[in-house]
Amino acid sequence: MEEPRKKHPHYFGVLLEERLSRRDFVASSGAAVAVIGSLPTIGAVTTNTRKSFARAFKAIQPSRDDAIRLSPDLHHKILIGYGDPLFANDAGLSAKDIRSLEWLDANAAARQERRFGTNNDAIAFFASSTSKLLGVLCVNHEYTDAELSLAGVPINTSEWAQNRNAWVKAHPQVVPWMQAAHGVSVLNLQRSLRGWSVVKDGASTRRITANSPMKIMGPARGNSLLRTQADPTGTTVLGTFANCAGGKTPWGTYLTAEENIQDYFGGARSWEKVSTDEATKLAHQRWPLRERSAYGWEVIDPRFDMRSEPKEPLRHGWIVEIDPQDPLSQPKKRTALGRFCHEGANTILTKDGRVAVYMGDDTKFEYIYKFVTSGSFNLKNRAANYDLLDEGILYVARFNPDGSGIWLPLVHNENGLLSSHNGFPSQAEVVIKCRAAADLLGATPMDRPEDIEPNPLDGRVYIALTKNGGRIGGREEFSGRAIDLGPNHANPRVRNDFGHIVELIENGDDHSSMSFSWNVFLLAGDPRNEAVRFLTRAEDIAPSRLTREDTYYAGYKYRSQVSPIACPDNLGFDPSGRLWIVTDADNELIGNNGCYIVPTSGPDRGLLKQVMSAPIGAEVCGCEFTPDGTALFLSIQHPGRGGSIDAPVSNWPDGNGLPARSAIIVVSRVDGSPL
Repeated sequence: MEEPRKKHPHYFGVLLEERLSRRDFVASSGAAVAVIGSLPTIGAVTTNTRKSFARAFKAIQPSRDDAIRLSPDLHHKILIGYGDPLFANDAGLSAKDIRSLEWLDANAAARQERRFGTNNDAIAFFASSTSKLLGVLCVNHEYTDAELSLAGVPINTSEWAQNRNAWVKAHPQVVPWMQAAHGVSVLNLQRSLRGWSVVKDGASTRRITANSPMKIMGPARGNSLLRTQADPTGTTVLGTFANCAGGKTPWGTYLTAEENIQDYFGGARSWEKVSTDEATKLAHQRWPLRERSAYGWEVIDPRFDMRSEPKEPLRHGWIVEIDPQDPLSQPKKRTALGRFCHEGANTILTKDGRVAVYMGDDTKFEYIYKFVTSGSFNLKNRAANYDLLDEGILYVARFNPDGSGIWLPLVHNENGLLSSHNGFPSQAEVVIKCRAAADLLGATPMDRPEDIEPNPLDGRVYIALTKNGGRIGGREEFSGRAIDLGPNHANPRVRNDFGHIVELIENGDDHSSMSFSWNVFLLAGDPRNEAVRFLTRAEDIAPSRLTREDTYYAGYKYRSQVSPIACPDNLGFDPSGRLWIVTDADNELIGNNGCYIVPTSGPDRGLLKQVMSAPIGAEVCGCEFTPDGTALFLSIQHPGRGGSIDAPVSNWPDGNGLPARSAIIVVSRVDGSPL
């Protein structure tokens, strides 16, 4: 058993406890839970102290410029970018450096472990309890782009795929470097008159990579499907990678989501042809792997070669919990939350003080999940919460055509479905083969569920469904099972290239409820196109009535006042409860990706405005506020996509013809007031 840790002065929960103690809350569950459930917004500015929404932001037009464009009265600064040093004794890797391969030597990986990683994605800010000028930031690093990182790599995708393994063999040091560029960065921040900046050599500073030791926790711990030659106990694992969106817990830890792990393993078909291990084959059926990986790690590292370690992929695709305040703590993979292409893990408290975690499986025709802990959050004893995510019930969502829905429990032997007879001899195998279990229960296949965010003020849950061009109708084999590829009421558009957002309301406003109601909040698209229908009535949103480009903005009536938007991805809420959306779209749909804001209630519900546009080729991720609402952290991921180091299409953020680099920006008002 781990020894209880001392309260760190920057611990997020200490701040909450101090604020609660200063308020005259009744100790009943209703008041306490309402406060705790809105953790990020306690003490922040509320709606009645702000300008009206119509005057608070002026929308900008879509842009194709290679720059950050912002609504008037807003400005931004670069916080940190790929290759920047986290420690004072390191010079870092600059945009000038990556114009050649001189930096890629035998020590490149060791140096990268002390630098900010590539393709920053999810962001979580943890406020200090001792000073409003201090905080800790956790940032995911999802993957590496060879063409945006390595000079001399062909920009032609097919040419690179054909020659990748030979290139990796000729440059074996590239694999440990890529592994070091993945994972998570934990940064200490401080605020001055010039805004937020990174503190080098901070007390919490560390890098977690694809080779960092981690504990396997929860029902799958020790299961035979997780045992490998390197770990015959099935209890420890090296690394986290393919980290997409994330979340944070009420006790101040970071949840990072392992998503597209199928891109990292090779040799799948070769192994399947000769293996007699039917149990492991079955475990891989609903998450098919490749013969050749996307990155070539298997060429150098046998851990990523299915012919050497066919069970290694099953040890990835989980939610990982990291304590940002304890740099010596070991991350933990929380298997009770299921194994799938995780996108996000956002928490809110139930009425009786337990913790609900909302998660999406970011793949076409996959599902939406919720986990509810068995135990309750302990505000007074942080250590009592350390393993709260190891016990509870995992649910998958079914959306009914009438606007109702139910949470289906993924519990071994529940209703006799998830039993040995159907290939699930234990709860361990239910969570390992989570997708197959959800199939049996009849969950609703969705249009790539991305971030799922509960509004901390009213508890309503918002689900970003980024797109699904595969909704073309007919029943076909898809991702290991037969499925209807046609639209349904919760995913009503054929060829859903623009994406949509669903609003979910738990029954009784209780996040432990097993039933809910739902509605389509947004059908993304371009209302500027007069040939496109701009719908204002919810009853018009039905699979038989929609075209690919029909739009709907939560019933808002004035099409000339709303901004076009494509492919909602990450979501966030500011302290006043307004929804912020960042996008990951094909730039040809509307323009460069960006950041948008929209009220979810009141007379301006659905009045969506674009307030930021990203550089060429970039996806926008993150969407995290400081508790006072004065700063918004955004990830600018893979600027310059479509080009290469040798032929860049973007020079952001360094300019001067230099290659593009992913980076974090901080957006704030010019006058310093809350956003």
